[in-house]
Amino acid sequence: MTALHNETAPQPNVLPRHGEVVPLRPGGGPRSGNVGLQREIGHDDLQLLRLLATGLPMDGVARRLGLSERTVRRRTRAACDRLGFGTAIEAIVWAAHRGLL
Repeated sequence: MTALHNETAPQPNVLPRHGEVVPLRPGGGPRSGNVGLQREIGHDDLQLLRLLATGLPMDGVARRLGLSERTVRRRTRAACDRLGFGTAIEAIVWAAHRGLL
């Protein structure tokens, strides 16, 4: 497969190890201000999004991670902010479309 003029060839999705950060392609977010944004998502953020994607309530996610519910809410908000999304479901869908979950 060849890339067109300003496009890059698709890269296989590689899941990060604990503590590792995966740089993701620029843009692709729902907000117009995110065009050109370099997104990065770490192992801890992916783990959090995976658990939320299963439908567990916040307190269930907190128990699984050994954290308080408040910390889970704070980390979810921080992950969404880093990725440029307004809600956790937007971040989950975005990650799922990229094969990260």
